[in-house]
Amino acid sequence: MLAPMNLLYKISPKLNLKILYKLKTGYTLSLENPVKFTEKLQWIKLYERNTLMTRCSDKFLVRDYIKSHGCGALLNELYWEGFDPEEIPFDELPDAFVIKATHGSGFNIICENKRLLNREKTIALLKKWLNAKFLLCYGEWYYGVEKPRVIVEKYLKDEDRDTLFEYMFFCFHGEPRFIHVKRAADKDAANVYDLDFNLMPDVKMGEEDDLGVELPKPENLDEMLECARKLSKEFLHVRVDLYEVNGKVVFGELSFTKGAGFNRIAPASFDILMGSWLELPIKVGEKCWIIKN
Repeated sequence: MLAPMNLLYKISPKLNLKILYKLKTGYTLSLENPVKFTEKLQWIKLYERNTLMTRCSDKFLVRDYIKSHGCGALLNELYWEGFDPEEIPFDELPDAFVIKATHGSGFNIICENKRLLNREKTIALLKKWLNAKFLLCYGEWYYGVEKPRVIVEKYLKDEDRDTLFEYMFFCFHGEPRFIHVKRAADKDAANVYDLDFNLMPDVKMGEEDDLGVELPKPENLDEMLECARKLSKEFLHVRVDLYEVNGKVVFGELSFTKGAGFNRIAPASFDILMGSWLELPIKVGEKCWIIKN
């Protein structure tokens, strides 16, 4: 279905995104005067060329960015990295670990018991992932620019609770505005909280289900907010994903265009509110204007 859209993107990226935006959200995309957050994400995909986005989209290279911004202590323990899955030192790894391809979303193998891992199938899957390309028509140009590799990291497990939660801080011009919280193992259930960790029950970021439970405020929320500010200050918008594991904050990833900007955010007024937090630079000749809603 998307093959024709990939071709159209090569011919007219604007038209391609306008068609996909309409199909995915039901709304008409305005690139000339974008107001909604999801509209402005389309603008970012077309015109923003911050070269840090390519490095920070790579799960290995982002580690240098995290260190350079004073948050190195947040990095999960790295066991191994390399370009050839055949070279993974399985015998030297602990019983539990996580293997990731660095250039995409969902390229993760969670191993809780090394003795049950089929190494041949794992290596074959990783090779397949390393050759995978992101959909051209979605316009997320920054994925796959850097040569993809494989990393093996520590398996995160909280001793006090069975479920690990992912705290996603939506940041605009270096300031977090709200927190999207998901179970790490359940990508379709989520709650939205304000910065004081009050539940915003009516706000949905594209998922149909909520967590079914109101979570307690994270012990390290202030530290999380400060780290989100440090890590987001180089970008117009970025989502800073963090975990809280055994009383310690652990970095997850940086994400620039949630759902490629095609999620239907509810209510629509929240999509517009988010858009008001995101000021877009527009270059005309040698001059630069800022859109302010």
